[in-house]
Amino acid sequence: MQAYIDTYLDYLLIEKGLSDNTLSAYRIDLESYRKYMKGRGIENHAGVSRADVLAFISSQRKDSLSPRSVRRRIVVIRGFHSHLVQNGAARQNPFDNIESTWVPKSLPDVMSVPEVELLLQQPDETTPAGVRDRAMLETIYAAGLRVSELVNLKVEDVNYEAGYLRVLGKGSRERLAPLGEMALEWLNRYRTEARPRLMSRYVSPYLFPGRGGKGAISRQALWQKVKTYAAKAGIRTVISPHTFRHSFATHMLEGGADLRTVQILLGHASISTTQIYTHLSREHLREVHRKYHPRG
Repeated sequence: MQAYIDTYLDYLLIEKGLSDNTLSAYRIDLESYRKYMKGRGIENHAGVSRADVLAFISSQRKDSLSPRSVRRRIVVIRGFHSHLVQNGAARQNPFDNIESTWVPKSLPDVMSVPEVELLLQQPDETTPAGVRDRAMLETIYAAGLRVSELVNLKVEDVNYEAGYLRVLGKGSRERLAPLGEMALEWLNRYRTEARPRLMSRYVSPYLFPGRGGKGAISRQALWQKVKTYAAKAGIRTVISPHTFRHSFATHMLEGGADLRTVQILLGHASISTTQIYTHLSREHLREVHRKYHPRG
């Protein structure tokens, strides 16, 4: 099965243009699947039955994976088997008629607007690193960026005059992401005051460089900063850099933006991916209704 997995990943890289991060996640999912089936005495994809698939899904749920991770894993492995069928390497897909909705959905965590504002105020703006951190957080929230999109921004990707970013998203799809006044203000301050002082040894082409100005800041470093600032702000829920993206989408919908617009701003290929945020928005509407309607 390993050879077919490698071929499938090569196909996703060359034909679909998936990012390295996505391919890495897919490889982990498929390797987990291969090892599980090997443990059941199945070495070849042709020997996988519907019962094997259901047993695999159950095992994933018991391994403390989040419902979202299990759903993604099902989608990835179903795609692998579909590829085998399309290329004549298999006669049928054992995942046919097994919906990913068999695993319960989990809604993404979001911050309230006051929580976002409180968290954004935590970096120490009297230091170059603090100005940089404030600019990063303002940018990821203002533009609804993925973590990988933020850390991979180049200096030339910011159009300060027009007020937008050029973002390279999943599948190498490029989009323009508008910035608000606050994000532009902090990016300008970062550009003029902080960034030159952080370029101690190298001159990085990345907007937010790593230690000493070399390369780009790592995803892990960004995650740690968000965790530290969330704790400093007294926010008890688990906050990650991606929470800013979820919050951006939810706050846009709650503010009256239509779903299609939010889809474009997030860079989602399918509007069905964006629709998960309508659940959160409906909760907000119910709260408003209960609070203000005379019979709420």
